[in-house]
Amino acid sequence: MSASTDLRELIKMAPDHPGVYVWRGAVGDVLYVGKALSLRKRLSNYLPAVMGQEGSRVGAKEREMTSRAASLEWIVTSNEVEALLLEHNLIKQHRPPFNIRLRDDKSYPYIMITMEDEWPRVMFTRQPHRKGNLYFGPYASAAKVRETLDVLGRVFPVRTCRGKDPGRPSGSPCLQFHIGRCPAPCIGNADKAEYMAVVDQIVDFLSGRETKVVARLRKSMQEAAKRQDFEAAAVFRDRLEALTHVLERQQIESGTLGSADIAGLAVDDWGANVQVFITRDGRLADRRSFTLVNAEGADEEEIFERFVAEYYSTSPTVPTELIVPPKVREVEALAAFLEGLRGTRVEVRQAERGDKRRLQELADQNAALALVHERLKADRSRERRYGALTALEQALHLDAPPVRIEGFDISNLMGEDIVASMVVFEGGAAKKSDYRKFSIKTTGGQNDVGAMREVLLRRFTRAKEGLAGGEYDPSFEAIPDVLMVDGGKPQLGAAAAALQELGLEEAVSLVALAKREEELFVTWSSGPLPISQDDPGLLLLRQVRDEAHRFAVGYHRTRRMAKTTLSILDQLPGIGERRKKAIINHFGSPERFLDATREELEAVPGLPGKVAREVYAYVHKTG
Repeated sequence: MSASTDLRELIKMAPDHPGVYVWRGAVGDVLYVGKALSLRKRLSNYLPAVMGQEGSRVGAKEREMTSRAASLEWIVTSNEVEALLLEHNLIKQHRPPFNIRLRDDKSYPYIMITMEDEWPRVMFTRQPHRKGNLYFGPYASAAKVRETLDVLGRVFPVRTCRGKDPGRPSGSPCLQFHIGRCPAPCIGNADKAEYMAVVDQIVDFLSGRETKVVARLRKSMQEAAKRQDFEAAAVFRDRLEALTHVLERQQIESGTLGSADIAGLAVDDWGANVQVFITRDGRLADRRSFTLVNAEGADEEEIFERFVAEYYSTSPTVPTELIVPPKVREVEALAAFLEGLRGTRVEVRQAERGDKRRLQELADQNAALALVHERLKADRSRERRYGALTALEQALHLDAPPVRIEGFDISNLMGEDIVASMVVFEGGAAKKSDYRKFSIKTTGGQNDVGAMREVLLRRFTRAKEGLAGGEYDPSFEAIPDVLMVDGGKPQLGAAAAALQELGLEEAVSLVALAKREEELFVTWSSGPLPISQDDPGLLLLRQVRDEAHRFAVGYHRTRRMAKTTLSILDQLPGIGERRKKAIINHFGSPERFLDATREELEAVPGLPGKVAREVYAYVHKTG
């Protein structure tokens, strides 16, 4: 029985109940997660795609997904709200490639307050969220985050030093203390209650409660003046002026706006964009723009629902009111979902009139303009990539523009910790899911040529094993059209020998790009190719080479840092091999051990409390 027949029979067995369905690939990987009020009715829409039939209900995305699908499963829920929550959790866990998602959502800049620290810090971050900390954002640009942090530093004195504990190894306070921007908890100069009160003011400010913060500063200034502490009153006055100056930049203020998020949506054949206008205390506090991918063929309801689930599940604050676009009518499930996140009632509705209606229409217009801009930018980028690939086709005498390009680089320090990187570009753009890194095992010393030969033998041996039914790895399965090594003729010769040994010399076009003169070497020419330095194909290969170098150096630094950190474990008081192993097993990595609190160290199985305290004191004494 064929896979399509099996899937057809599964779809016919689907229950007529609300729930979530999951499409899986050949190795059990999750391809798509969806929800439905009726699983049977929703899944029946996939039948034409499963059976390979063309029809009005069959889109390109559905055909591609079902062609890769090997199995289907579903989970029945009590109602649509439960289905929405379960769908979101599964998407968050598996990150399916065919689901609508915010593009590069983890790369947006945030402001993080490290509430898990005894003396919290206010920081810029792009890292995934850690439980226990507060996050504000995402912001439209890193410049805006840094501008906000600068204002916070002038108005609210908190520490900026790195690490869970305040202070420097020298024990002396830093410049921030001397210019009045830090109370110096590192030398015992700060009162904990006062410090946390300042942190609470920062949270209020970033949450949009600026009027509350202004009132508190004004009250502190007046109280200091009454007790004739004019120096303190002047400090509060300067902070109040700085904060007021920032707030005066807001251009829209209305007593009818209140505190709400006002969303706009634009959808076309290319994708979707959502704009969120954030109003707090009657003032337009911020505007955020989000592009969603994999939205082709989906309706506005589905797109907006997916946005709300993904955005607000990671947002530090959930509004009491969300104004949605007119095309979004099914608001009950969204309201219930947001109420579950917030813990109190959330109103989700369309705006019929007034300032909120005007702002919602403005949000729709901004979303449409942003979508046009993104599409034009993507078109220009696609044209540049196609031009570069066409130039490579001509320069390397290929039969067609290369679809897949792989770049390799070696990184080491004086012959130690030798590693290699493999980066992949498809269609002229980086495909980071296919990146791979290698630890060089058999080649020692300062021997980049030998290391290059070893890594290519390992990479293409894995390809042949996978094609013969061995361990599956999608990146190793694919054979590149162009293989680029970082270096000159020696590296080219090593790569050619490896390919010849595996019988792949005719299947791959091999090139080497030397750094110093940016010369391009090929196997069929004794000298460098006569190619212009501004040739689009050469510029693309430089991009591949630089990305391979960045990836290799990053992996090398990680290895070297881990090695250095492991040597620290050997110096800890009262720690032998058994206890060192217990520490690593408990924390998972040396880096996580260094970030551990004293209480976390005392919880390590097999580590006495006295030894844990001595270890903590030793680590933090040495920095």
